[in-house]
Amino acid sequence: MEPRGSTLAASENAFGLRSSLAVGGLSNLWGSAILPYRSADLADWPISAADLAPHYESLARFLPFAGEADALAGLFPTGPQLSQSRLAASPQGEVLLQRLGTVRSELDALGITAGKARQAVASGCRQCGMCLHGCPWGLIWSARSVIPALQAFPAFSYRSGSIATIFEESDDAVRVTLADRSHIRGTRLFIAAGVLETTRLLLVSQPTRGMVTLKDSHHGFLPTLHRWSLPRRPDKAPYHTLPQAFVELDDPAISPYLVHSQLYTWNEFFERDLIASYGKKLPGSAPLWRALARRLIVAQIFLHSDHSAKVSLRLEPNGHLVANVIENAETSTVLKRAGDAIGRGLRAAGLHPLSFALRSNPVGSSFHAGSTVPMAKDPDEAQSDVLGRPHGLSRVHIVDASVLPSIPATTITLSVMANAHRIGTLAP
Repeated sequence: MEPRGSTLAASENAFGLRSSLAVGGLSNLWGSAILPYRSADLADWPISAADLAPHYESLARFLPFAGEADALAGLFPTGPQLSQSRLAASPQGEVLLQRLGTVRSELDALGITAGKARQAVASGCRQCGMCLHGCPWGLIWSARSVIPALQAFPAFSYRSGSIATIFEESDDAVRVTLADRSHIRGTRLFIAAGVLETTRLLLVSQPTRGMVTLKDSHHGFLPTLHRWSLPRRPDKAPYHTLPQAFVELDDPAISPYLVHSQLYTWNEFFERDLIASYGKKLPGSAPLWRALARRLIVAQIFLHSDHSAKVSLRLEPNGHLVANVIENAETSTVLKRAGDAIGRGLRAAGLHPLSFALRSNPVGSSFHAGSTVPMAKDPDEAQSDVLGRPHGLSRVHIVDASVLPSIPATTITLSVMANAHRIGTLAP
């Protein structure tokens, strides 16, 4: 893994509170699917869902929410923010959501709750189908959108391309050294460079740590085919390619934690994947796979980190991170059982699950990972306190997924942001 460094945002007396530094990749952070964490999935955390609740609410001041108050409200709070923007479902998604609603009692019996996907997407979607490439209209929320508002504060500065290479804490300040050998000094440092870069920066700055362990939320894909007809072809605009529905599995016989899945309707990657996988074996069969792709709906299934592999990370003398995957013997079994259970629920809604084609994806490919410096009430040398301060440090706060004690299956971005807001609010 190449060390890439970390973009630096710095403020002195920002908001009239303190002199502080923030290290992160603000302009590159964006998210779509958003859910809070369920209280039961935070049992091993030193903070509770109630501790995060006011900070979820604070995010509504600048984060667009598209969703509906539906069956998912029984598992997750809705709040007034869900009415901020609207995102119409795709042609397949509209029928899918209607069918999931009509079989709610059958889903309940299976421990399944389904509803419309909640998205960080502003109103005005053009339904151009470019979502998975990055919205050309800037409607999918990106952290770069808040930079102009922050720049309205005279004491705030954003240094795109300034690479933070190491930090040093003293009794009254923190000094960050940049790649050009210049220095920036502040009374407090907040790091949100992403799990790998945050880990690298921490290991460079605290070499006695040696090795850290990253936790992953394993994911897989369950393809299904819908059996209903549509008024128009799903690959003809207007449509969007973000997740259409969330399907949550709560079955203690499979996992003590929630299993989260996101359902995707047609996008061009379905067609490409089918042709690449099977087209060469059957010359001239591309039209068949294109037609099949138009009936494909894929469930992306996520597991809690307790059922997923871990990754040990060690810093080489040349500054590179070396990773070693530690497999989890439970992963394939839990994913298979979860896929079967979710497949039964989707079958009730008129889908035909292709269970033989359930795909388990590589470790880390879900982007739901963290826990390299997990928060603890009484942290040891490998942990951080509830304000994200690694053991031995008092002015350095890590505020990205690195400090999450475990990785629940549901979407990660909203909870990482809420926890960062909590730490920033409570930091001395």
